[in-house]
Amino acid sequence: MKAFLLLGVLLLMVSTANAAGEPAPHWDGRFHNQARLPQDGVMKKLRIGLKYLFLRNPPETRPANPIAVQPMTRQQVLDAPDHSLWRLGHSTVLLKLRGRFFITDPVFAERASPVQWAGPQRFHAPPLGLDELPPLAAVILSHDHFDHLDEQAIRRLAPRTGFFLAPLGVGDRLIEWGVAPDKVRQLDWWQETEVDGVRFVATPAQHFSGRGLFDSNQTLWASWVIIDEQLRVFFSGDTGYFDGFRQVGERFGPFDLTLIETGAYNVAWPNVHMQPEQSLQAHLDLRGRWLLPIHNGTFDLSIHGWQEPFERILALSAQAQVRLSTPQMGERVSLDSPHAGQNWWQPRPAQEHRRTAERAVAVR
Repeated sequence: MKAFLLLGVLLLMVSTANAAGEPAPHWDGRFHNQARLPQDGVMKKLRIGLKYLFLRNPPETRPANPIAVQPMTRQQVLDAPDHSLWRLGHSTVLLKLRGRFFITDPVFAERASPVQWAGPQRFHAPPLGLDELPPLAAVILSHDHFDHLDEQAIRRLAPRTGFFLAPLGVGDRLIEWGVAPDKVRQLDWWQETEVDGVRFVATPAQHFSGRGLFDSNQTLWASWVIIDEQLRVFFSGDTGYFDGFRQVGERFGPFDLTLIETGAYNVAWPNVHMQPEQSLQAHLDLRGRWLLPIHNGTFDLSIHGWQEPFERILALSAQAQVRLSTPQMGERVSLDSPHAGQNWWQPRPAQEHRRTAERAVAVR
């Protein structure tokens, strides 16, 4: 087990080592970020990896008890009104737009890992099973890491999905897995496509890619803008904080809802994942109305407490008077009128305090 985890850490370090790039263009045999990122030396990366390997499992990184989710049924989803959203876990979000269904980064595997006998294990079962999903108009993919691109889920969804929208190179993986080429649309940053009247724009992110030791940054990573007439939603995928949020906000904002990564952060990798303070700033740069934090509550991918991302973004949003939505996994959110949700990760008295504070923000 330890040997496997060490291999995973080394794989991560190899991929991260190649995450730096030239400002433009962002392809020269490998994909690059918009800005040049600092590169750590081999010894520093090894120290980080060993520290993560041997000190990464304090008890608070996982819930002491199973997380309660709101069970869903296919019929409930089919009967739900348009402009509905459900968090299914981590960065997997189901949306209903124009009577059709779209899903981001569908991960249903028990572990976010290349194998299912080791690696980060789920805190909770998906509130809606993979086979219970309604037919999908499109799957929207941000990049190819194992906690975002689930091969078995893709294979099972392929026959009942209209299109797969992916950054450059990621679509090639899907075709290798048996997805029909005419279902795959691969986009570069700032390119866009339309599915059933809904507009999708692949926008920059600051991250890296790779699923093995020798394929680092051979595929692109992206965030996504989703536009349905007047409704605008932003999906961050995985990203560090950078000027791209301001650029996207200027070109496509304001957004009714931003789905922003807030979790699995660490001071050891500041350029490819955001601290909660940066998640909040990204939301402000995007000119978002409601913030819904994702990339949390499902997998143990760093050494912070599993509740910490929720606690920190809750305090920060209250201080900045930003409307925050933290639905329970499986809880429906209306994109037209989001709600705050409860502090489902806390004891009930804290949840009551949250509702009082949210009402105070709403009346200002």
